[in-house]
Amino acid sequence: MSTGPLAGLRVVEFAGIGPGPFAAMLLADMGADVVRIERPEARVRAHDVTLRGRRVVRLDLKRPADVAQALALLDRAEGTIEGFRPGVMERLGLGPAAVLARNPRLVYGRMTGWGQDGPLAARAGHDITYIAIAGALGAIGPAGGGPVPPLNLVGDYGGGALYLAMGMLAALLAARATGRGQVVDCAISDCVANMLAMFHGMRAAGTWQDRRGVNMLDGGAHFYATYECADGRHIAVGAIEPQFYAELRRIAGLDDPAFDRQRDPAAWPDLKARMAAVFRTRSRDEWCALFEGSDACVTPVLGLGEAVAHPHNVARGAFVARDGTVQPAAAPRFSGTATRAGAAPVECGVGEVLAGWR
Repeated sequence: MSTGPLAGLRVVEFAGIGPGPFAAMLLADMGADVVRIERPEARVRAHDVTLRGRRVVRLDLKRPADVAQALALLDRAEGTIEGFRPGVMERLGLGPAAVLARNPRLVYGRMTGWGQDGPLAARAGHDITYIAIAGALGAIGPAGGGPVPPLNLVGDYGGGALYLAMGMLAALLAARATGRGQVVDCAISDCVANMLAMFHGMRAAGTWQDRRGVNMLDGGAHFYATYECADGRHIAVGAIEPQFYAELRRIAGLDDPAFDRQRDPAAWPDLKARMAAVFRTRSRDEWCALFEGSDACVTPVLGLGEAVAHPHNVARGAFVARDGTVQPAAAPRFSGTATRAGAAPVECGVGEVLAGWR
């Protein structure tokens, strides 16, 4: 039996890719009973970590009898997640109007790139295109170079899954208080724009330029950047505050008075070049040994495999092995309601789910 803070929460997830499954994984990790409706012919891979912690039922939503089974699940659920283009669920007879008429308490989570309306609503897209129009992609990359896609973390997972999970939990609180569910319209382009709130404030204050690689947090500042070491590997430096910057200077031997100009953007290119030359004199691990135990805000830049073995991550139990796959543990952590990374998805029938959802 689940012990997470969402234990007892019933969620129906309509199979999709990217942010929808990840949002469902987050809810499942926190204890929700998530049932995924999958196409009859689809393969469900045990190593797909984002599908962990679910039961899977197979329905052909083009068949009225299977749509009726999906509605029976939704009648007893508190939340649902779907990630189709606008209008698809309505054509299947599973849109919010039809479903909420049967179950007024349901929270109906809709995960799209562009939202349910607007000029781009019906168009295809992916993380890279959503974060492009929100302004995030244009801010990421080196000075003099092109924009660099930050994997699909900013759009699909940051602006998509995390906002959808937060929005659904807010709507679930309201539904439990009022008895009325509602639609959560989670558009990645909207949510990534929301994530940029601080940068719009900095731009208004004149402390952020609309150019890549020249600002404090985009690699333009010498004290907030990555540096290549003698062995070709990299370290990350984030010594923003004066006391941390002083520690960085002490350990790295940055004695030149030129480094006194920490907050002068005009000095950053020269100071960054000087620091790059210094960090190329030792290997990554040699630098990490020198900075060990300090507050200089310097860490190694790790690959996925290295991250699993890092002592801090090991001590925290940040990764676990389930079903032969090493994967991130559930996060965040709760003091009174333990969470866990669920097992690989398990196939079951609609009748089995409904029997437990009385």
